[in-house]
Amino acid sequence: MTAAAALTTAATFLWLGMVLAISFVEAPLKFRAPGVTLPIGLGIGRLVFRALNIAELLWAAVIVVAIGAGSFSTTAIALAAGLSIAMLTVQLTAVRPRLSRRSDAVLSGHEGPRSHAHLVYVLLELIKVAALVWLGIAVLSAPVPAMG
Repeated sequence: MTAAAALTTAATFLWLGMVLAISFVEAPLKFRAPGVTLPIGLGIGRLVFRALNIAELLWAAVIVVAIGAGSFSTTAIALAAGLSIAMLTVQLTAVRPRLSRRSDAVLSGHEGPRSHAHLVYVLLELIKVAALVWLGIAVLSAPVPAMG
């Protein structure tokens, strides 16, 4: 395995692990903890997801650089990386602003209709998880370039 492949694999599975742990374990469980009200849960969620998204941007950049530096010969790697980064981009530019407006309203005491943005975010997370699994498998099964 080349250094670029090892770096791509590590960054991919670290990113995947963070998304699984935060989006699918921490996020739903925090609202079940004793004493955690909706405003407290939203406040915690904003901090945690802000940190997650910064880390995701870092892992995405590492993956792009590592793929660019490597000699990967499969389009599956480029497609899987592109899909995972595209899902993150849509989450950050289109969905997170809506979620932020909704949580701002709730934190300032306004209720109102439930937002469908959360469901869209979760759907994008599921697609991103699948793309990251695909990317990790594609990198691990990519042919190693011949030394010469």
